Amino acid sequence: MDKDFEMLIKEAKKLAVKKELTKYATIGQVGSALLTKDGNVYTGVSMEAKCNLGNCGEHAAIAEMLKNNETEIDKIVAYSAKGQIYAPCGRCRELIRMVNDKNLNTIVMVAENKVCTLKDLLPEMYISKKDSVENGDKR
Repeated sequence: MDKDFEMLIKEAKKLAVKKELTKYATIGQVGSALLTKDGNVYTGVSMEAKCNLGNCGEHAAIAEMLKNNETEIDKIVAYSAKGQIYAPCGRCRELIRMVNDKNLNTIVMVAENKVCTLKDLLPEMYISKKDSVENGDKR
């Protein structure tokens, strides 16, 4: 396994410990770690609430990265409190893509010893009507 991913999994595992905050909310079902093109590591933890509010670990890691004025992700992983690597959900995939166009080349760990690019996970990418009109699409 790639040394970067070994390190990212180790960091994500530290956060993937489910903890009850209140009877309504928990954190730690998923921990995430990402490596930027500048070589920095950012981590995040998921949060869930009984009223369907919450966020994914990847969102939290990306927010941390954005706070530090970086947007280009080289590699990302999400690790569950159940001891498994999770592929990012559709919402996370879109966020990774939206913060920097170069992130289509982000290497995403989707299972133990299995990686692919974000581009491979987004076969039908979101295109706004304005973007398609500007590019000559007559749909």
